[in-house]
Amino acid sequence: MNKLIRIEVNEHIVLKQLEKTDAKELFQRTDDSRDYLREWLPWVDGTTTVKDSLAFIEHTLESFEAKRGITFGIFYKEQLTGSISYNSIDWTNKIGFIGYWLSKDYQGLGLMTDAVRALIDYGFYDLGLNRIDIRAAYENNKSRALPERLGFIQEGRIRQTEWLYDHYVDHVIYGMLKNDWEKK
Repeated sequence: MNKLIRIEVNEHIVLKQLEKTDAKELFQRTDDSRDYLREWLPWVDGTTTVKDSLAFIEHTLESFEAKRGITFGIFYKEQLTGSISYNSIDWTNKIGFIGYWLSKDYQGLGLMTDAVRALIDYGFYDLGLNRIDIRAAYENNKSRALPERLGFIQEGRIRQTEWLYDHYVDHVIYGMLKNDWEKK
């Protein structure tokens, strides 16, 4: 297996690929924020044990080995607080698709903005991407505020694109091109 990647965001925040040993803490963060996360994330109800979090981590490591995506834990002062990833990477067109979530207890500290900014830099300068997409549910104002704050362009709305337990939600697509990011 390749060496796991670690990105030093600042003196308090580190992005590091999740390891199997992170399963217990990852599950705890999910469980502690279950009601909060469930509003916008379709996988929460399927994560009921540490084994589920371990299976998720194993899946992300397999995805990384196959060069399909890369997932990081967001560590703030050495505490796992959430996850950020290139859920998928289109190598032919050099596009990365970012997804993220943060535990309820760590909201409002600017962690996710700094983490996404670092992941964008990693995507453009280390992975050689030309474009980065972020999709968020139309009504998810917190998630949508992040790409807007970072200067992404809102490029459209996809109707009923995700099933959340008992209803469909629309997604808004945000895009950032490498040359636009470099101008910022």
